[in-house]
Amino acid sequence: MPAALLVAAAALAYITNQGSHDVSVIDLDMQRVVATVPVGRSPAGVVAASAIGRVFVSNPDSRDISVIDMATQAVVGRLEAGQGPVGIDASADGRRLYVADWYAGQLLVYALDARGAPPVRIPVGRAPAGVAAADGALAYVAERDDDSVAAVDAAAGRVLGRVRVGAHPFALLLDAPRQRLYALNVMSDDVSVVDLRDPARMAVIATIPVGKAPYGAALADSGRLLYVTNQHDDSVSVIDADTLRPLRTLDGFGYPEGIAAQGDKVYVVNWMDDAVSVLDALTGRELRRIATGRNSRGFGAFIGQLPSNKHKETPQ
Repeated sequence: MPAALLVAAAALAYITNQGSHDVSVIDLDMQRVVATVPVGRSPAGVVAASAIGRVFVSNPDSRDISVIDMATQAVVGRLEAGQGPVGIDASADGRRLYVADWYAGQLLVYALDARGAPPVRIPVGRAPAGVAAADGALAYVAERDDDSVAAVDAAAGRVLGRVRVGAHPFALLLDAPRQRLYALNVMSDDVSVVDLRDPARMAVIATIPVGKAPYGAALADSGRLLYVTNQHDDSVSVIDADTLRPLRTLDGFGYPEGIAAQGDKVYVVNWMDDAVSVLDALTGRELRRIATGRNSRGFGAFIGQLPSNKHKETPQ
């Protein structure tokens, strides 16, 4: 079956492989890898921008962003990205791309509907890592070495406010219906739950203990369950997202990093095992493993679906 017809029918997972410098594309209906896409050096962050049929991959060692066309599974563009891009996210409408430049202490904001325009550079705290895009021009950035999270107004080009969280926040997950943000703190082994009702005056409303070095998070079971990967425990924590009560810990992973949910399944990326674990979202039971490239990371919103207007020209 031609690739364009194959991917148009299914959700796809784009798994960044740091060791093999490529991306494994998994068809989630078929539960297998359908393409391997070479990208830049040591890819880490990824976001599938379904609204425009593009996937953006951060490559820290080549200091750029690879742009993948979801219809053809080919790289169709490259964006310069400062000194070391890591965390990456896109607005829901695909108009803005946000990239955390780890070494330069800045958030890069690309206007994707303005071809060739340089990014807006907004100073943030030290070692910015995870990024979470909200509605409009609002984004949140984990300032890892400052133990804080910044709310950034991309249109105004400035930080609106900050909140202190745990030790060394790395990943962020936005929970828009609850007006919350989850900050995963890799040194204090916990998750800070941040109230976002006023982005200029954010507040931590709870701290949830998890395993060692929490790295990625996803909401599953229609948002009722919060899954968190724990790198140094080879485990995944499952939390009740309404009560914020830890429910159970799942074992048997290999240095789990990225995680995402789709339908009734959760996908956990195993860095040491070069594979993605497929879990039943409700029970956490492992259903299968899908082999990927070397040292898989999948840091970000790696699941997307080709839009129905897939033949329309979209920004690169």
